[in-house]
Amino acid sequence: MSDLILFWHRRDLRLVDNLGLVAARQRSAKLVGLFCLDPEILQNGDVAPARVVYLMGSLQALQQDYAKAGSQLLILQGQPAQALPALATALSCPAVYWNRDVEPYGRSRDRAVAAALREVGVEVQADWDQLLHPPQQVMTGAGQPYTVYTPFWRNWQSQPKAEPVTIGEPSGLSGLNGLSESEQSAAEKAGVTPLPSANDLGFVWENALLLAPGNAAAQAQLDAFCDQAIQTYDEQRNFPAAPGTSILSAALKFGTVGIRTVWAASEQAKANSRSDETRQNIQTWQQELAWREFYQHCMYFFPKLAEGAYRKQLQNFPWEGSSEQFEAWCEGRTGYPIVDAAMRQLNGVGWMHNRCRMIVASFLTKDLIINWQDGERYFMQKLYDGDLSANNGGWQWSASSGMDPKPLRIFNPASQAQKFDPEADYIREWLPELRSLETADLVSGKISKSDCQRCGYPMPIVEHKVQQARFKQLYQQQKAG
Repeated sequence: MSDLILFWHRRDLRLVDNLGLVAARQRSAKLVGLFCLDPEILQNGDVAPARVVYLMGSLQALQQDYAKAGSQLLILQGQPAQALPALATALSCPAVYWNRDVEPYGRSRDRAVAAALREVGVEVQADWDQLLHPPQQVMTGAGQPYTVYTPFWRNWQSQPKAEPVTIGEPSGLSGLNGLSESEQSAAEKAGVTPLPSANDLGFVWENALLLAPGNAAAQAQLDAFCDQAIQTYDEQRNFPAAPGTSILSAALKFGTVGIRTVWAASEQAKANSRSDETRQNIQTWQQELAWREFYQHCMYFFPKLAEGAYRKQLQNFPWEGSSEQFEAWCEGRTGYPIVDAAMRQLNGVGWMHNRCRMIVASFLTKDLIINWQDGERYFMQKLYDGDLSANNGGWQWSASSGMDPKPLRIFNPASQAQKFDPEADYIREWLPELRSLETADLVSGKISKSDCQRCGYPMPIVEHKVQQARFKQLYQQQKAG
């Protein structure tokens, strides 16, 4: 009779291409999945309802996949360091497996859980799964972590990438055994509950998600992207009105698709391509995967990033903007069409095009001179793909506070709109009250007072040139001081 092994899912909500799960399956066919709804995460004030809906939908899909494989996914609610040892003890489980995390809270939580499990005689096994290269594998020649992307990319891309991992049938794990009736009863006494809905947890999101939850939807999206859009990615990725991006950010955040599967699909697309131009488009997307890992490595080695600026001169920056201006930015009422369209998209669908994320972040920090951490927090309260490492890295890059060899970057909203939304298609989609206006006025942001009044649209709340000069002045003062 095989020992019962528990596998603790977190950011790996799938059966396929899952390193820790494969290791657990190699040890025993009596393998049961586990997910713990952690109040430290769900009640910390920066959780997007859309993200919880995607999470719960992905857990529901994972439960169905476990059932097809002959086992089950158990749901716990509570502090993991208390809930997991109680369940493992109730089930006489000799070992719990999981995949490692890079985030500060995740790492401290895992240390506490591991200590609590070992205290009751339960073995712990942990693997790296969410990265193509674990943090210690990509280091400078001096053995230090990288703080600049370009040399990180050169090292990262030169290293061989692992193939997707499987056991049993290619569609996932096979031949699993779940809990017996007596074990199921013991699990319920130890706190196992039915899977709640997002509404049950107090998170209401009634709009559709950009990507459906679960592994099947993520895999289908990956296949569709690598079949078509990846071939013109470098040319189309910056145009928010065009379907030029992968839409896989939430799948990567929650691990409904494996990173090795993603890389292998991009490599297959490159092998099938017929021109150097197409191969360059594909490599540009692969560089974005490397950006994702760069930010995760940075968060792993420099956990203080989660608390504040990386650059010393921005750690005590004299931010000046008002709460009224911040509210106008949040609601898409700044009087800058490209900024307001992007914020309306964020509020409406829980997602924003990456080019627009840079535009609105620059506007908040350089035009309104408002602390980037306010914007970082608001994004996490809205994004269904909200990821601490990527969101923090992007905001610090935009705010000139992060790891960037040329930190003082300021985006001009008008030039950004003119270049990346030249026909104002994106602006018109998200600001329907302005659809009748001339394209030149929409992309320049120079809308007359009478047109603003007629359309019910605000005049600009600040003047870009004035605020740009003011930010530069403050930045240079901080740098000198």
